[in-house]
Amino acid sequence: MTARACPERVLIVIPTLNEAAHIETVIRTLLQDAPADTRLVVADGGSTDGTPALVQRMDDPRIHFLENPRRIQSAALNLAVATQGQGATHLLRADAHALYPRGFLAALLDDMRRTGAAAVSVGMTTLGDSGFCEGVAAAQNSRLGTGGAAHRTGGGGRFIDHGHHALIRMDVFRAIGGYDAGQSHNEDAEFDHRLTGYGGRIWLSGRTGIGYYPRQTPKALFLQYVRFGAGRAETVLKHGLRPRLRQVLPLATVPAVALAAIALVPAVLAPAWGWFALMAPALLWAAICLCYGAVLAVGAGRAAVAWAGPAAMLMHLGWAIGFLWRYAQRFTRRRAPLRHTAGCDQ
Repeated sequence: MTARACPERVLIVIPTLNEAAHIETVIRTLLQDAPADTRLVVADGGSTDGTPALVQRMDDPRIHFLENPRRIQSAALNLAVATQGQGATHLLRADAHALYPRGFLAALLDDMRRTGAAAVSVGMTTLGDSGFCEGVAAAQNSRLGTGGAAHRTGGGGRFIDHGHHALIRMDVFRAIGGYDAGQSHNEDAEFDHRLTGYGGRIWLSGRTGIGYYPRQTPKALFLQYVRFGAGRAETVLKHGLRPRLRQVLPLATVPAVALAAIALVPAVLAPAWGWFALMAPALLWAAICLCYGAVLAVGAGRAAVAWAGPAAMLMHLGWAIGFLWRYAQRFTRRRAPLRHTAGCDQ
């Protein structure tokens, strides 16, 4: 007798913080093709813009609201699994700040069945329709801003080491302890490192993907990448990893900017060759970014895309500052030793 396959039951978790502008659209899109027994949990980290009220007014028994007192996404996902994941065979991690296509969940489930993967990742395209946001989108969709990350450069339909999180087998999620609930950024890459070490494989879907809405101001973009860099350093330090070349190159921006700042001190202005030597690294970096942005703008036929150059500079410098600051915290012992993982209640 052939054993019947276990029915697929999906738990969709959307961590939120002030996402009133997007949350209803995201929920409706994800549920429109989902099986009837799908459960969707919005885990909110203390929104003040009306997000909780919007979710709680939606008339669908599949939708559940959960308060996330620890505020960060990793803790939200672990809490949702622990309290709402009973009977679920798959976890779909969704972003409130994203645009999902029709049939998204069905495509991921089919990819997982066909490949036997423990997780299915998706490509991400940044969406920006005007001004600075259009430049940020161009930068984040190019190698200038991503360094060639698999989920950013296309080429789906293959196994990868890490990608933007989407569908995860629940048994594997529980087996490796869920996310590190103490890590606020880069928790997905840290999770993937443990997943592949456990023997799980990650499939990058070539059939579907998501759109992402970027930060709208230079300050917000810069601070986001400071946190990204610090999160990556946390993962590197925790597991003794060697950063990849695309992660090492931005680190050169910090000494380049520091030398340029020294060159602006009045006592350094003479002789001229000394001033130029100090400014040269920063000038070269700026020239590369600005020219790259100009080329993207010409190719797109839109002047606003030229903001890609300044946006990329903010991304590089923010990421580098966050990464190096986290290293400095570790080696100056200003922070307690890193834990391996906070785990997931089961």
